Amino acid sequence: MDLAFSPEERAFRDEVREFIATHLPPDVRRRVQAGDPLGKDDYACWHRILHERGWVAPGWPVALGGTDWGPVEKHIFQEEISYGWAPRLLPFGLQMVAPVIIEFGNDEQRARYLPKIHSGEEFWCQGYSEPGAGSDLASLQSSAVHDPSTSSGQAETYVINGTKTWITAAQWADWIFVLARTERSAKKQDGISFILVDMKTPGVTVRPIETIDGGREINEVHLENVRVPVANRVGGEGEGWNIAKFLLEHERTGTAGIAGCRQQLESLHELLAHEKIDDRRLQERVAQVEIELEALAFTELRTLAAESAGKRPGPESSILKIKGTEIQQAISELALDALGPYAEAHVAPKYFNYRKTSIYAGSNEIQKNIIAKRILKLP
Repeated sequence: MDLAFSPEERAFRDEVREFIATHLPPDVRRRVQAGDPLGKDDYACWHRILHERGWVAPGWPVALGGTDWGPVEKHIFQEEISYGWAPRLLPFGLQMVAPVIIEFGNDEQRARYLPKIHSGEEFWCQGYSEPGAGSDLASLQSSAVHDPSTSSGQAETYVINGTKTWITAAQWADWIFVLARTERSAKKQDGISFILVDMKTPGVTVRPIETIDGGREINEVHLENVRVPVANRVGGEGEGWNIAKFLLEHERTGTAGIAGCRQQLESLHELLAHEKIDDRRLQERVAQVEIELEALAFTELRTLAAESAGKRPGPESSILKIKGTEIQQAISELALDALGPYAEAHVAPKYFNYRKTSIYAGSNEIQKNIIAKRILKLP
């Protein structure tokens, strides 16, 4: 893709590549390259390194600790992170709740939360999905009831009750951002608010969920009579649905994972060569995935060009999400098919783990509805 970049952009790519090569701890690189689970300390270590360099929050305004990079530089940075086998920083603080606080929060909230997200002092997780509200997120039932008994001089509070599920990294998190109903309404998208909850608050319980590959990266988070200051609500009461859509547009843009797919394809070619697998049909399938990946890469560059012109991520991010996750799943399936019953320890678990990519950040079926409605203008 070098031909798509200017000389200045290629020079920036070389600078990022050199920094990663010299500053990423070798033991962390080895774990990422081997596909081994990473611990909180691994993520925190790399976060601190990027924080010290001033590269931890490229998407933030410069005045709040971001960079002056344009969308293409941000794209190059994310590619080189993947190519250098560096961990992808957990997005829940830096790339999800921080943009929400910047866009919809007040000055007190920005001053309280943003510096500790930027430094990595506080980890976050996302409290959206529920046992009965996954792809149909607007069906969520968690409630936040304004406590009328608050006495004079005390901070007003919400009392939150409900269960959030599939919560990645909740076992490490200091804070969770939660969607909860502050008002019952005939339209299920109305009456939802966006609230920040300290995980140490009495009534918050985290229960691990073991996935089919043996991992423990996701959890259920139960909230039972959890008292949260009303001041922890971001935006106005009942504005949570619009805030959630804003956040998901940012999340979906990052789920294409093009650089990661290229790394997976490289590993797949190495696997086929090592195992001396010479299957014409398999090679044709690999070539088809490579063609689709390059087409997706140019689609992402067009989206970045639109961002450079001042447009925020929109429904086009759904296209990137659908195709990117389909390619991720196709590559893991090719590796599994290549080895069959002799699949290595990491191949089968990776295949099972990648089944989730077409579900999180809004299932691909939901993304197709968004495309139909907002891009194709279908009824």
